[in-house]
Amino acid sequence: MKTDDLIELLAEDATPQWPFRRLFDIALLAAVAACAVAFFATIGPRPDFAHAAETVRFPFKFVVTLTLATGAVGLSLAMARPGVRTGPWLWLLAAAPLLLLAGVAAELAVVPREAWMTRLVGHNSAFCLRVIPLLAVAPLACFLLVLRRGAPAHAGRAGALAGLAAGGIAATFYAAHCPDDSPLFVAVWYSVAIAIVTAAGYLGGRRLLAW
Repeated sequence: MKTDDLIELLAEDATPQWPFRRLFDIALLAAVAACAVAFFATIGPRPDFAHAAETVRFPFKFVVTLTLATGAVGLSLAMARPGVRTGPWLWLLAAAPLLLLAGVAAELAVVPREAWMTRLVGHNSAFCLRVIPLLAVAPLACFLLVLRRGAPAHAGRAGALAGLAAGGIAATFYAAHCPDDSPLFVAVWYSVAIAIVTAAGYLGGRRLLAW
């Protein structure tokens, strides 16, 4: 090898790479932006959004989905780098189902027993199961792509967290459209839809993130 060629190769190796955290932040912004574009280009917010925002059940959906999405995103970032402590992200992620269980308990306490099944089934269960995974496709792709630049110790687990984060983001947007505000509906159908995305993330992670 000629000396000039060697110097050129060394210079290329010395070119500073973007920090992983910056790449992750870009991927997160891209994930949210892609989900927002898909949401507003297809279903959009419900017509009575402003009125619904004055109730209790409608904003509560966002409390649950945003808590889930934030915890999953933070935990994904932590697990992408070996030796990084999960810190509060695991606790934040665990808070989402606890909040939802509290909402379900409150719903069962204030709604007559004969109305429980009606609230649980809702009006858009099948639509929910389709739309949340579809809205999550682009965010999941963004997370899996950036995690390939990291070094997750457990590929499947990292992929599942990416799916959980993507599902949480998609569910947050879908909640703005969904007319079913009961925590019973959210606990069943949102959870199933997010679980589908999490499973897809797990499979994608095992395929794409393994060392």
